[in-house]
Amino acid sequence: MSVPLIEFDRATVTHGGRIGLSEISLSIGAGEHVAILGPNGSGKSTLIKTITREIYPRYREGAPPVRILGQADWNIFDLLPLLGIVSHDLLSRCRWPITGEELILSGFFASIGIWPNHPVEPWMREAAWEIMGRLEIAHLAGRDIHEMSSGEARRCLLGRALVHHPKAVLLDEPSTSLDLAAAMELRESMRRLARCGTGVILVTHHLPDIIPEIERVILLRKGRIHADGPKESVLTSERLSELFGVPVTVEQRAGYYHAWVR
Repeated sequence: MSVPLIEFDRATVTHGGRIGLSEISLSIGAGEHVAILGPNGSGKSTLIKTITREIYPRYREGAPPVRILGQADWNIFDLLPLLGIVSHDLLSRCRWPITGEELILSGFFASIGIWPNHPVEPWMREAAWEIMGRLEIAHLAGRDIHEMSSGEARRCLLGRALVHHPKAVLLDEPSTSLDLAAAMELRESMRRLARCGTGVILVTHHLPDIIPEIERVILLRKGRIHADGPKESVLTSERLSELFGVPVTVEQRAGYYHAWVR
C-alpha cells in the first residue's frame, strides 16, 4: 500500500491562546483531490499551516499526531519542495519588485523572489516558461507582481506552486479578492492541474471553488471534523446549514455546487 500524503492522528493545535484544531484525525492519499470547507475561524488555515510546519501540534507520548509521507520529523527545506502552496499570505510577503518569472522560479527555493544565494539553472528557466505556457501567463513574465491584477498574481502563485513538480498543491482560499472572471480562470487552471494527476487540497469557504474533479469533502467546524466523505453526501442543505449555522439551500449545476441562505 502507498504511504498517505498526510495523516493526522488525534492532533490538537493551539495558537494565539486558543485551540485551532481539536483531536483531528484524517488521512489524505497521494494524488487525491480533497476540499476542506468551513466558516471563518473553523480551523482551515490552521490545518494548512500544520501541514507546512508553520505551526506544530501539541506533543504527546506514543504515535506522532502528524505525519507527512509517513514521516513525523522533517527538515522544512526538505518538506517544502514536496508541496506547492498558494495562499493570500504569500502575496502579502511581496514587498519589493518581483517579476512574474522571478516569482515562479522562487518555487524551486521555497522563497519569495530570487536572492543572490539562489543559483538559477537553465533547466529551471525552461521549467518556469513551460508552466507559464500551461497557465497562459507568459505575458506576465517581465511584469512586476504589484502591477498585476489579483487574478494575474494568483495565477503566478499557482505557477510557483507547480514549477518544481510537487506531490500535492495546497490552495488556501485561492479565490479571495478575485472578481467573477478571475475566479473562473483560476478554477479552470485548477481543473487542468487536477486532470494532470497532481493532488489538489483545497481550503475554502466558497462552494463554487470546489471543482468537479474534487470528489471528497471534509467539513470543519470549531476546530473539529464535522463531516468527511464523498461530496454528494457531504454537500447537502442539511449538513451545510449545520456547518454555517444558518438555513442553507444547495444546488448542483454543471458539476459545481452553489449555496444560498433561505
